[in-house]
Amino acid sequence: MSKTPEKSGGGLWQETWKRLKRDQAAMFGLVIIGILVTVGMLAPLFAPYDPFQVELNDRLIGPSLEHWLGTDHFGRDILSRIIYGARISLEVGIIASSISLMLGMLFGTVAGYYGGWIDNIIMRFTDIMFGFPALLFLIGIMAAFEPNLTTVFFAIGFVSWPRMARIMRGQVLSVKENDYVMANVALGQRDGLLILRHIIPNCLAPVIVAFTMGIASAIMAEASLSFLGLGAQPPTPSWGSMVNFGKDYLRSAPWLTLFPGIAIGLTVLGFNLFGDGLRDALDPTMELPTRAE
Repeated sequence: MSKTPEKSGGGLWQETWKRLKRDQAAMFGLVIIGILVTVGMLAPLFAPYDPFQVELNDRLIGPSLEHWLGTDHFGRDILSRIIYGARISLEVGIIASSISLMLGMLFGTVAGYYGGWIDNIIMRFTDIMFGFPALLFLIGIMAAFEPNLTTVFFAIGFVSWPRMARIMRGQVLSVKENDYVMANVALGQRDGLLILRHIIPNCLAPVIVAFTMGIASAIMAEASLSFLGLGAQPPTPSWGSMVNFGKDYLRSAPWLTLFPGIAIGLTVLGFNLFGDGLRDALDPTMELPTRAE
């Protein structure tokens, strides 16, 4: 009676990986993510120059064999700063999405499991949160506190948790009606143990998808804040701040904004493609794609 579907779910993840491998767009996104993670973790090995080193004699040099993506208005190598900026984007995406995940799972699980007035209070609070435009809410938070990466982590995580809470609540409402959950309730199992052992593990599939796609949203939000001067502060090589500093040289040195913009676009594209593929692979109602003969 205590054995639940998640304990025999090894086949689920094997089937998910098999379906995912046959989705070319998802695998392309995974390749982009893999490159981003590798470059970010091994930035000192890949970066040809020190991203913080100022060389005024080399300022605003266009792409060349010496500086593949050119230099900025302080003579710093653009490629090196983009490579180190990958670390910032990964940190923001993963940490901010993890904060959103933890808050969303906590509130969503409590609301869905207990229902009643607890559910009403939590859901009305999420409705209020949804009533504020996300970017304006972020700007307000960052303006109220000192702009730095730590504040960015918590601001993005705080603004984005309501969506995760709604997803988790919907899953809990569905799962708690299953027979194995009702049986454990009848046997007198404590709520906390029941939630941790039987409910949360069976709600993870859509939550994982939301977490993956939330990383892309967090990276875009950080880039927007840095562009406005409210995110990572100079001389931190943030892609958003690089675009901001390059906007004054759009005519004379377009590479200052072009290459960081491409990096942001490819990263967001990679996580979105992978998230879409993961969603389809975890959906048992989707048919496996067949390879054309």
